[in-house]
Amino acid sequence: MLKGNKIRLRAVEPEDLDLMYLIENDTELWPYGQASVPFSYFALKQYIAESSNDIFRDRQLRLVIETADGISVGFVDLQNYEPLHHRAEVGIVIVPEQQRRGLATEALRLLTNYVSAHWGIHQLYAFVPECNAASIALFQSCGYKQTAILQDWLSTPSGWQSVLVFHYINIHSEFTSPRRIYFPTHQRQST
Repeated sequence: MLKGNKIRLRAVEPEDLDLMYLIENDTELWPYGQASVPFSYFALKQYIAESSNDIFRDRQLRLVIETADGISVGFVDLQNYEPLHHRAEVGIVIVPEQQRRGLATEALRLLTNYVSAHWGIHQLYAFVPECNAASIALFQSCGYKQTAILQDWLSTPSGWQSVLVFHYINIHSEFTSPRRIYFPTHQRQST
């Protein structure tokens, strides 16, 4: 568990099913993600049960954002993890009634610092709709730099929206220069 002053990040538990169901089925969020149909309780329960919570195996990681009082308020995700290139995409969501309290900022900083220091991730990136001023401010305040604009990237009910690409480059990573990757070879047994 990763702890800050206001929140902690922890693995997803079966008790988080209701929160996950609420967030994953929020149709207002669908245009900004990859969901376009509702998720069933069964499908989400199965996801929780089958997740190893190991980014190296699953190539993704979802952590619960929990307040110091033990209230689960959202998720921070790493996805599209590329071990060869030491990079991953970041996503974060907080339930509306808990927003604007600094919880997302603390969660993003905890996650960014942890994966940079412990996993040698060189680059984190996020796609942020250009209309989402709160998310833009969040990523900027956590040291992410806008590096691109993807025009008309999202098809939303109100029309096409562009997204801003934000990057965090870990300049202290020991993996900042290319290195050789060795794969074990099979030894032939002599007969």
